[in-house]
Amino acid sequence: MSAAGWARKFDTPIAIDDGAVLTTFRDSGRYVTALPKAEQSKPHWQTAARELLMAAERGGIMMLAEIAMRQALQAGKPKPAPAPRKKAVKKYRVIR
Repeated sequence: MSAAGWARKFDTPIAIDDGAVLTTFRDSGRYVTALPKAEQSKPHWQTAARELLMAAERGGIMMLAEIAMRQALQAGKPKPAPAPRKKAVKKYRVIR
């Protein structure tokens, strides 16, 4: 386990529901390992843990680890409603 690898910071910190912020791979790793075993065994958390390990210990791609963590945190939540259009579309009339 490389200390420098686990101390690497995400480009953009990841905010979680309880108000905490995950800034480093170590924070994210501790968050994943603190989850109940039933939750950890879900595919999205397995992917997040694998990508964190690859990025921290084997020089993997940081962005993949960040994306996997964000997707795992959003899994099972409904997608937000799209923002309403600010301006109505211009209507055209066909002239024959």
